[in-house]
Amino acid sequence: MENLKIIGSEEWCAFETFGIPAIKARVDSGAKTSSIQANGIKTFFKENEEWVSFDVNPLQVNRSISVSCEAKVHAKRSVKSSMGISEERIVIKAPITFGEDTFEIELTLANRDSMEFRMLLGREALHNRYLVNPSSTYLFSNIQEDEVEGMYTTFHTEKSGLKIALLASNPDLFSNKRLMEAGRIRGHEMVFLNVEQAYMKFDAREPQIRYRGGNVIAEFDAIIPRIKPSVTFYACALIRQFDAMGTYCLNSADAITQSRDKLQATQLFAKNDIHIPITGFANSPLDTKDLIKMVNGAPLIVKLLESTQGKGVVLAETSKAAESVINAFKSVKTNILVQEFIKEANGQDIRCFVVNGKVVASMQRQAAKGEFRANIHQGGSASKIKVTLEERKLAVKAAKILGLPVAGVDIIRSNKGPLLLEVNSSPGLEGIEAATGLDIANIMIEAIEKKLKFKKK
Repeated sequence: MENLKIIGSEEWCAFETFGIPAIKARVDSGAKTSSIQANGIKTFFKENEEWVSFDVNPLQVNRSISVSCEAKVHAKRSVKSSMGISEERIVIKAPITFGEDTFEIELTLANRDSMEFRMLLGREALHNRYLVNPSSTYLFSNIQEDEVEGMYTTFHTEKSGLKIALLASNPDLFSNKRLMEAGRIRGHEMVFLNVEQAYMKFDAREPQIRYRGGNVIAEFDAIIPRIKPSVTFYACALIRQFDAMGTYCLNSADAITQSRDKLQATQLFAKNDIHIPITGFANSPLDTKDLIKMVNGAPLIVKLLESTQGKGVVLAETSKAAESVINAFKSVKTNILVQEFIKEANGQDIRCFVVNGKVVASMQRQAAKGEFRANIHQGGSASKIKVTLEERKLAVKAAKILGLPVAGVDIIRSNKGPLLLEVNSSPGLEGIEAATGLDIANIMIEAIEKKLKFKKK
């Protein structure tokens, strides 16, 4: 015990064999194994031995810096996450450096994008080496931010690609930051455009889009629209203007408008033989009782046509409650849909992320305790799931009907088979990237490159 060094609860470390000069680690004696953030994990064989290639983004707030690594596969183990979900992870061995100390440890490769630290040091690595002082940090080296930037100057990607604008409202949202980072990693010039600060000049000879202050927005190769519901009308006008000026828009204005109009979308799905929960729509309170019967009675779901992320969705558990809710909405002239409640789903649904006609990722969402609908924005949980061929076809067809190259398609499993709940034209990335470990932002940027036939020099 006397010979053991003291280590803090947070420390800078390095992996010289991978070319990682500095990565911040969380020291956690409660965790058995150590893990490092890894994307793009792929196994391959070298001289009859299994190896793995992966990319590490060593800095928490900067995904534009990416280090490509290779290592021999040491083992594959089932690891249980903090949510109690087990998954198989690849284990490698690598020498780690703390100050003057260098020794080999086992590392599991894991997606840690939603975690505070890119690296976690478990008790196996600490055993017979260190004692942890949880009240101290950076006892081996306290690297300053400007020093870290200097260490990674050779990893900055040269801008030699497309000029892409992200049309949204909040640059600090996880999904928006991820798309900006993913584009920069691939060498593109990324510009954030605030929907509410852009305005248009309509002219046959010289159409323009200007930004607050009178600045004329330069030409872009592509636009990625991520539109919040409250600005749908105005944002779609901007997207049409970009389109008229020859800019490729990842999702068109017409497709976004159709997806946001839940009534029109529901009618399109029914018309194209897509199975949905039985849904009703009526204008007069005089039709309320028959409307309830039409969707197989209570319990039932009442949806605002403008609802998003689970807001504006109400469960009416009895016919009396359903009448009260429906008539209350109608009294204030609010349009709603009434939909059958799928009890056997047990508060679960599936989100399929569709890009250019393919389901590139899928997750299962579980409602929080006391909630009837799965929603990770309201305390629900998410986990990776393998969807069936039928569910995959349903998701792809739904996105195609609305004309959306990029869509989040929500499906519920019922006794009648998979049913379509809704389609989101600006699906979030945080939940599905965390649940699946996939780099969805990168896939979206690749879709733009493919559409514009862009090839890196």
